[in-house]
Amino acid sequence: MKKVSVIGAGSWGSALAVLLANNGHEVTLWTHDPHEIEMLSTKREQVEKLPGVKLPDNIMIEADLKTALTDEDVVVMAVPSPVVRMVAKQMSPFIKDGQIIVNVAKGIEDVTYKTLSDIIEEEIPNAEVCVLSGPSHAEEVGRGIPTTVVVGAKNKETAEMLQDVFMNKVFRVYTSSDIVGIELGGALKNVIALAAGTVDGLGYGDNTKAALMTRGIAELTRLGEALGGKPETFSGLTGVGDLIVTCTSVHSRNRKAGYLMGKGMTAEEAMKEVKMVVEGVYSAKAALGLAKKCNVAVPIVEAVNRVLFENADPKEEVSNLLLRERKQEHTNLEWN
Repeated sequence: MKKVSVIGAGSWGSALAVLLANNGHEVTLWTHDPHEIEMLSTKREQVEKLPGVKLPDNIMIEADLKTALTDEDVVVMAVPSPVVRMVAKQMSPFIKDGQIIVNVAKGIEDVTYKTLSDIIEEEIPNAEVCVLSGPSHAEEVGRGIPTTVVVGAKNKETAEMLQDVFMNKVFRVYTSSDIVGIELGGALKNVIALAAGTVDGLGYGDNTKAALMTRGIAELTRLGEALGGKPETFSGLTGVGDLIVTCTSVHSRNRKAGYLMGKGMTAEEAMKEVKMVVEGVYSAKAALGLAKKCNVAVPIVEAVNRVLFENADPKEEVSNLLLRERKQEHTNLEWN
């Protein structure tokens, strides 16, 4: 049994707290929001973001950050990507040397272009930062639907320890040393999911969406490899796997926001309607900036940015993608 603190009581943090408590660990769930403290303490349920999933009695709800971070074996960081730096800075004074922190949010900081693990390491340099990612909607994990993810760490022993902490008969965990690839796959697929949702909102069919997803993984892989990720990672759970679930699921907030934009809403209106943080909106600018820095072609990411920030017509952007110059699908395949 481990002592585990989950920082962030949204849908994903709450789902993971339930999973960890059911695995027999001593779990603390932290939130700074007095409304959430009251709701979780009295109703034992994240009614607004994860309805129908009850918190086991052995999960302690905590409002004090210092208390939540004292004498923990593992800290799970489950706050939305835009506030990762702020919360990490608040956590820093209370983190012991060598503390294992597992980031489960997905995104890239839109000003510095840094991954979330880079940000956490910058703010908490004495911690050992790991990541957990994959095709894993909170709504399904909280209900015990079979799910598979990947945990990334710098050393094998830590990865295997975390594998044991999280894994059970309905939550399979693989290990990987490619932290960069895992994080980039998780962040960049949200941008492609916005495009996939927009295609659905425009009323296009399966052919269009399949093309978008396939070319989307090509963009994701090109950019990810240029930034140090491994190609195997992008063809695995945190690349293709996460892209599939985020582009197709009714639970996906990125797909939903894109769908609403395809129906005519602005990005701001769509985000308000979704009522949760749409990570892809924040990652889109960073993805485009990184692509320009690395001189990598990302036409879908460019189109998403134009729709989000330049009020471009989504239908015109689809036409522009189809009418680009002719290309060979795989340039490394030679003709006889």
